[in-house]
Amino acid sequence: MTPAWATRLVDEVCTTAGMRPPLLRWRRAPRSTSTGLTRVMAGTISVTAGTDELDQRVTLLHELAHWLGPRPRRRRGRVIHHDAAFFQVAFELYRRHGIPDAEALEREGGRHPSALRHARAMGVPGADAAWQTHRDALRERAERQSVPRILVPEHTVRLVRDGRWTRCSVCGVRIVGPTLKRLRRRSGRHVTLAVG
Repeated sequence: MTPAWATRLVDEVCTTAGMRPPLLRWRRAPRSTSTGLTRVMAGTISVTAGTDELDQRVTLLHELAHWLGPRPRRRRGRVIHHDAAFFQVAFELYRRHGIPDAEALEREGGRHPSALRHARAMGVPGADAAWQTHRDALRERAERQSVPRILVPEHTVRLVRDGRWTRCSVCGVRIVGPTLKRLRRRSGRHVTLAVG
């Protein structure tokens, strides 16, 4: 059941923007974080609410930013959902509805690291420090990773069916997505590595 505060927030945000409100679908999950999905063409926002109430608000406001913001655009065959224009709308909503910049940066930066870059460009207070912290964490993680070992030396990929999957018959690795599409058109080579 959708909490009353969430219904009020959707109505308030949409009334202020002069837009019709979406149908809000709400369910709960036994974890701390929340997730959401906006389907503009279907007229819905779905939220799977975790136990952290602040995260629920941030997630709902994030989805409302998708509802109010510019429509996603395509670039090189990919749909771009989280660009500078989107985060301009999102951070404005966070401020207007009482989410401190530090909280918004931490939560958005954890889910969408590009948010930190866009927040820096917009001059959001604390964005430079959050971006530097994120960069330092990436650097530390890269330093901790060990050098990969070669499990199967470089070889020509030979595609075989294995139930519903397609695998390389030499090393047994599943081949999916754009790589599978490319390898079906022309042969290729790869190497199997192990980290750790």
